[in-house]
Amino acid sequence: MKTIILASASLRRQELFHLLGYPFTVAEPTVDEPFFDHETPQETAKRLAYDKAKDIFARYPDAIVIGCDTIVAVDGRMLGKPTDALDAKRMLSMLADKSHTVVTGCCLMHRDDTVRFFSEAKVTFDQLSDREIQAYIDSEEPFGKAGGYAIQGEAAKFIKNIEGDYYAVMGLPVHKLYRTLQTLS
Repeated sequence: MKTIILASASLRRQELFHLLGYPFTVAEPTVDEPFFDHETPQETAKRLAYDKAKDIFARYPDAIVIGCDTIVAVDGRMLGKPTDALDAKRMLSMLADKSHTVVTGCCLMHRDDTVRFFSEAKVTFDQLSDREIQAYIDSEEPFGKAGGYAIQGEAAKFIKNIEGDYYAVMGLPVHKLYRTLQTLS
């Protein structure tokens, strides 16, 4: 198989990619990540994954390049990564005691082929006190994470239920990506 490049600086995605059993390298894309009101979370996740893959593919056109992006959506609003502690508190307060959707979009670029897909899950948080939210923010875990939390980290204690692809919540839909890569080999 050709060289695989994961277009992501996310250590979590890199750890998950190792589960696929393919050798890979990492290149960090430099793209803006705007949200548009006319797009669904699924469309946004796939578009941003495409933008990231395209950025790296332009530098490595002989490789298989994989871009990913994760979006958290609650009450009709898409949440990206918190910009500061106040933004993290706002996001976690929005997620408390309700369900939200987490969508991870992927884009694979290889020669003249571009494959885009997404995987998602419905995640339900328990009630969170202001003290719990502040303690979580103080852990610094919310930063750099869509929706301000990492399901595989300390936020696991807040999750009442999950329906769907757990790995999509972590940022890499392992099963769908594995099956897609198999079609390229």
